[in-house]
Amino acid sequence: MLCACTSSVALAPAVQPHAAKPAHAASTPIQHVVILIMENRSFNYMFMGYPGAHTVSSGILHTGQAVQLQQIPLEAVGDLGHAHPDFISAYDGGKMDGFDLESWDPRLPPLAPFSHAPRVEVQPDWVIAQRYTIADDMFQSMTGNSYPAHQYLIAGQSDYAIGLPNSPGVWGCDSPPGTKVPVLNANGKMVTGPFPCFDYETLGDLLDGANINWRFYTQTPTYTWNAYDAISHIRYGNDWTNNIYTPSTQFNTDVQNGILAPVTWLVPPDINSDHSGNKSSTGPSYVASVVNAIGTSQFYNSTALFIVWDDWGGWYDDVAPPQLDRMGLGFRVPMLVVSAWARHGYVSHVQHEFGSILHFTEENFGLASLLQTDARADDLSDCFDYSQNPPPFVPIEAPVSFSQLKALAAADHAPPDQ
Repeated sequence: MLCACTSSVALAPAVQPHAAKPAHAASTPIQHVVILIMENRSFNYMFMGYPGAHTVSSGILHTGQAVQLQQIPLEAVGDLGHAHPDFISAYDGGKMDGFDLESWDPRLPPLAPFSHAPRVEVQPDWVIAQRYTIADDMFQSMTGNSYPAHQYLIAGQSDYAIGLPNSPGVWGCDSPPGTKVPVLNANGKMVTGPFPCFDYETLGDLLDGANINWRFYTQTPTYTWNAYDAISHIRYGNDWTNNIYTPSTQFNTDVQNGILAPVTWLVPPDINSDHSGNKSSTGPSYVASVVNAIGTSQFYNSTALFIVWDDWGGWYDDVAPPQLDRMGLGFRVPMLVVSAWARHGYVSHVQHEFGSILHFTEENFGLASLLQTDARADDLSDCFDYSQNPPPFVPIEAPVSFSQLKALAAADHAPPDQ
């Protein structure tokens, strides 16, 4: 049976999974970690001009010509190429001058990658950044698109998977027979890989081993962005019933009803995800709704919310990512750290990657390391100040209400393409 944890059933304390687990002890005031995974925007696209952060208003074509970045709204029709080959073209050996060699939907303007968001559309994200911590040196851990990116956010690796499975709709153990996912071989070449159902260790496994609850909220159990559907022992084990929650908007309701696991992943529905080409500008309002749900709950003083975008989406960024292994690093993406204990009004210039979020969580709860990118990454310690007297929470204003977001999400069960 898929998630007895959905809708009203999930709110009944008597049937909460793992209810008998003993209380755990965190090493900081943070008793709850929430990882909100947005989609497909570069740091420069979302935060061009943000005070104190490194951004640019122009870019360089592969011909050496400089061009001013244009304004393309979040809801623009059309997507950009952001697969590994697009990274190779845009990166150009570190020169960062090949973004015009990426592919993009012809419905987008010429030189579409050289763009930034309208300031008014990302206002909620900017307010959150101003009140908490924003990281301007946060990199993808790998150079591909959403399938491997989401794996790195649960496991610090993807077993070298570097692209999307070749069957649309489902990206894991529930994929149709014959589905393959490309991998990056030892020579740095993309080659046909295995069925997209792996069996490596994840942060969820470390939490299970330490008797610590976790939850993964997704639109449907086999939604494209449910990374745990690609982990066979999760998909075919008790965690699939006990720890996968649907729909995504149930998270806000659960928090307001006093339910929050020690560790939570939250994947928005496509319509509210910032994904390019989804014809929607509601992503920043969705982010605000999650911040407000936690901020107005009993959990505010004990939670760290990490808001991160899973890949650059093809949008221009001028910072050349350090190359640490055959998989990455990839381009800069935004990360916001929201907590009563976050450094307020702070821009982190420390080099972070997806493994940093895993490292923080492992360290905070006294877990072992996965010995993947979490082992090399920093622990985000510069983003917090546990000696402060935290200011009270002030709700984030947003143009779209949670009830409107929920209504949009209810009609959005079809998984996006990437």
